[in-house]
Amino acid sequence: MSFILLAYRSFIKRIIEEKNVQHEAEVTHQKNLVLENIKAQESERKRIAVMIHDDIGNRLNILSLWLNNLDTKGDELIKKNITNQMSSLIDSARSISHSLYPVNLETVGLVLYIEELIANLSGRINISLNVSPKFQKKDIFIEVQLYRIIQEFTTNVLKHSEASRVWIYIKDNHNNLAVVISDNGDSFEYEEVKKGMGIKNIESRIKSMNAAHKWKNVLGKGSRLIIKIPYTNEFPNQSSIN
Repeated sequence: MSFILLAYRSFIKRIIEEKNVQHEAEVTHQKNLVLENIKAQESERKRIAVMIHDDIGNRLNILSLWLNNLDTKGDELIKKNITNQMSSLIDSARSISHSLYPVNLETVGLVLYIEELIANLSGRINISLNVSPKFQKKDIFIEVQLYRIIQEFTTNVLKHSEASRVWIYIKDNHNNLAVVISDNGDSFEYEEVKKGMGIKNIESRIKSMNAAHKWKNVLGKGSRLIIKIPYTNEFPNQSSIN
């Protein structure tokens, strides 16, 4: 009787272990699908952004140079109007390219690119950036995802919050890269907005980096997003920070 009981327990244990292995494999598969999907999106965004930045942007710049050298003989008002339109087109092409993919991030680096974003938004909101002296350049995929998250966070703040300030902290720790983004706006109820595209985009990018994260929101006092990106290629044991 005891032999049968032990055999039964062993059988149940083996089934549970097999189910756990299967579950872990499914979770890993889903995470890989998210990663590959984001990589494919970024690749297509980059292709279009480079085309706009290098081809259309350059063509507009050449046209602008030709226009400046054109002898209009008294049609200065027409020339001025065309020049203004051309300048607006160049700015629009640059803006569209920038929104699709941070084309120059690979050469400029994450920190300088964030500083450029801050400068562009300086007329709308006060953003401070604090980067640890030990920070080192990361893999381009990680840097693009972090830039996108910061961009999405600030966009959401401008659209939906009454915040006057945003703080960004980036710190290299022993085992991970820690990023904290916070604001002093109205904040939000996570359960009510988690299905929105803004939160989805941020969290899908966090998952693609195998990172842990936590939202800390206080209604009327601001929101805070904490991200910890492991330096290993292994998946973290949990999807949130305790």
